[in-house]
Amino acid sequence: MDWSEIASPELDDFEAMARAAFASLPDEFRTLAGNIAFVVQDFPDADVMRDMELESEFEILGLFQGPDLASAEAGLAHGHQTMIFLYRRPILDYWGEHHETLGAIVRHVLIHEIGHHFGLSDEDMDTIEETVH
Repeated sequence: MDWSEIASPELDDFEAMARAAFASLPDEFRTLAGNIAFVVQDFPDADVMRDMELESEFEILGLFQGPDLASAEAGLAHGHQTMIFLYRRPILDYWGEHHETLGAIVRHVLIHEIGHHFGLSDEDMDTIEETVH
């Protein structure tokens, strides 16, 4: 492969990867996830940095924002949109330091953040990711 002509993936490319990763998940998983908006940004904004007490914008690859599944099913969501943020530059940095494909990293972040929607622990999400291909 000639890497000299390949440009870094743009925000739209990341959104396309996220949508493809979401589409590859089992129907039951996608149905439970419901209507999720994918938002791709280069970095987390100042509010996220402050709220998450991050020292660097590279500390976070993605973020779930919105009501979890239990709140939504209990009618406590009050119309809040479920959103998953993917942070392009931190993901690219992570990709450069690990031996994984970019698509696999985006998929991992997506599954992890959807897991927060379900109220799952990190261990639960690791198990799901191992069984969902």
